[in-house]
Amino acid sequence: MACMKPPQRLQSLIEEGLIDTVVRQLMSGKEAMVYVVRCGDETRCAKIYKEATQRSFRQAVDYTENRKVKNTRQARAMAKGTHFGRQAQEDAWQRAEVDALYRLAAVGVRVPKPHNFCDGVLLMELVADENGDAAPRLNDVVFAPEQARAHHATLLKEVVRMLCAGIVHGDLSEFNILLGADGPVIIDLPQAVDAAGNNHANRLLLRDVANLRNFFGRFAPELLQTEYGHEIWDLYQRGVLHTEVALTGRFEHQHGAVDVSGVLREIDDTRVEQAARLLRLRSGA
Repeated sequence: MACMKPPQRLQSLIEEGLIDTVVRQLMSGKEAMVYVVRCGDETRCAKIYKEATQRSFRQAVDYTENRKVKNTRQARAMAKGTHFGRQAQEDAWQRAEVDALYRLAAVGVRVPKPHNFCDGVLLMELVADENGDAAPRLNDVVFAPEQARAHHATLLKEVVRMLCAGIVHGDLSEFNILLGADGPVIIDLPQAVDAAGNNHANRLLLRDVANLRNFFGRFAPELLQTEYGHEIWDLYQRGVLHTEVALTGRFEHQHGAVDVSGVLREIDDTRVEQAARLLRLRSGA
């Protein structure tokens, strides 16, 4: 297997013996660069987080609200926006994905298995397709209606399993789900939020589920009529959500006063998300 010259950010992992060789670059995205690496007899991937100044993805307060930091000094510095505070915020941003991966992998959610986190590099399982190659994103695959329905149902179970573990992905879409040899695998979790501690968790979960509905609804149009997001959150709020729950896709909305500011915010979110999707499609990232 041919190898490439290791990027500087991976050199310390090679010196520590965590990586043997760097095979190739797998992708360059909005927040990180990912490389295929060899670790002994195993092929893994190394995710190198970009510095905040180099990333297009902003650390919106919706995501960072109520995130834990190491101490009160860090919290004060982050609030003041000092250089130390920005470093602490960057560390918390990266650590959020690492912590989420370990928590979710421990409860059986379909995410890449994390192996190590060192010097801003996350070393984890390489998700492969049936041929052993790097798995494609859902966005790059065309599905038959029955495949779309099956993968949609699988991912809804993963959303439920994540929520039962107290986590909402926050940016779930066809761009950050890989189609592995045994089905979809969820990736890219630095924006994951605490379901109980973040006031925006409800809205983010509804958007995650709507993204799944809209994508798979291209191949199985009947999915466009479902209301799984509202149903899942309602069960969670009532304390009756569990990993084996039988979802119906139906939900009866309670009609009352309209939250105008909330509606406007959803419209703004949709515009921002659509612009980000167009950018990703143009760049191929």
